Amino acid sequence: MVAPSNAEAVAWVERWPDWPGTALVIVGPRGAGKTHLAHVFQAISHAPAITHSILREEGADRVLERQPALVLEDLGAFIGVGLDEELLHLYNLAGEAGVKLLLTAETPPARWAIGLKDLSSRLNIAQVAEIRPPDDALLSALIVKQFADRQLGVDQDVLAYMLARMDRSFAGVQDLVRAIDEAALAEKRAITIPLVRRVLEHD
Repeated sequence: MVAPSNAEAVAWVERWPDWPGTALVIVGPRGAGKTHLAHVFQAISHAPAITHSILREEGADRVLERQPALVLEDLGAFIGVGLDEELLHLYNLAGEAGVKLLLTAETPPARWAIGLKDLSSRLNIAQVAEIRPPDDALLSALIVKQFADRQLGVDQDVLAYMLARMDRSFAGVQDLVRAIDEAALAEKRAITIPLVRRVLEHD
């Protein structure tokens, strides 16, 4: 679902490989859709996803071999766990080979506690695409989709009630829909405003 909050990140993913520099960093809170965008990028580029355990076991040279691009999700998991040198080596090799790196994180590189100066300087000049908090239209679509994924429908009055009172974040949508679904199952009731009110009061 493309909306003003994520349009910039979507546009950058679709521009691959026409990115400035080696890496694109997609930044956003939990549940914002970073992983979904990473999967879209993998479908476009055929890039494998590299975890910190894969990088540790195989090393930068091997994971980069004959790849058009790489995806490294939750880059915070790579920082400060003894992989800074290998990550710097991967970044340098990718730059030399013209291979692009798609990185995801909850905060921009400038806020990461990177001990290795050379790695910090490279990541700080990477292109950043931020996923901003969702507007009403996107929140509504997310709520409807979350319920639909659970084979549930939601009336417009219930949707309006939720929008006016809920945590207006991607994670807030996921957590609230899950709690409402669990309450509806436990009480064997339809999803109504009184049910939603009880869930919100309980939280």
